[in-house]
Amino acid sequence: MTVVAVTGKGGTGKTILSSLLIHFISQKTTSVLAVDADPDSNLPDALGVAEIVGKTLGDIREVFQVSRDEMGTANKEQWLEGKIYGEVIVEADRFDLLVMGRPEGEGCYCFANNLLRGVLRRLMRHYDYIIIDSEAGLEHFSRKTIDSADYIVVVTDMSKKGLATAKRIKELSKELDLGFRDIFLVGNRIANKEAEKVIEEFADQIGMRILDFLPYDEKIAELDLRGEPVVNLPENSEYYQKVSRIADMIIQLHALAK
Repeated sequence: MTVVAVTGKGGTGKTILSSLLIHFISQKTTSVLAVDADPDSNLPDALGVAEIVGKTLGDIREVFQVSRDEMGTANKEQWLEGKIYGEVIVEADRFDLLVMGRPEGEGCYCFANNLLRGVLRRLMRHYDYIIIDSEAGLEHFSRKTIDSADYIVVVTDMSKKGLATAKRIKELSKELDLGFRDIFLVGNRIANKEAEKVIEEFADQIGMRILDFLPYDEKIAELDLRGEPVVNLPENSEYYQKVSRIADMIIQLHALAK
């Protein structure tokens, strides 16, 4: 099993990269779980499967908070696992999809969160690849919600905030001793060689390996404007081809880890 979490500052293109990685990897194997961990839940639209999404983990957590006292001695993890498999995880043609969503109620969700984390770890063992479109920022690191990831792919644009977020993610992973196998950097919407050089120098300074630089692609904006999934990018697109190569790298890492 290989778990890849795609993260970074909001607006840098995490969901675009996540959806294309899922698209390419699922062409090689159907043992793929796509996880939308961003409360904005844009991954189903980017993949073109929004119509099959039902309940989210946030919905199940709300039900659990209300009904757990009525379960008595029932195995709460088995109840949650049944709910997740029966109502949350949905099947697309070549991958399964799980949408985290957000809780709507008030109060502490620590107990439910801990149970969910344990259940998810068990469920994830049934897949060869888990690709997580993480929420923006750093909170998921401090809460250790993606502490089971093998690889972190940080997406940055040419902004100072994007680079600052990448640096802080690198620092937090060390501070919290999360034990990722590696943390990579992807430059997105990079306009020229000068910008590439700036990001290369930055990556050298903080000790991060750059997977690739992705160009600005007008076709992505056009697809978004028409409400079409980003996986409909034409195959001759430079962006499409570069992410395909990144997906191949992840497949190679998975093979080496066996």
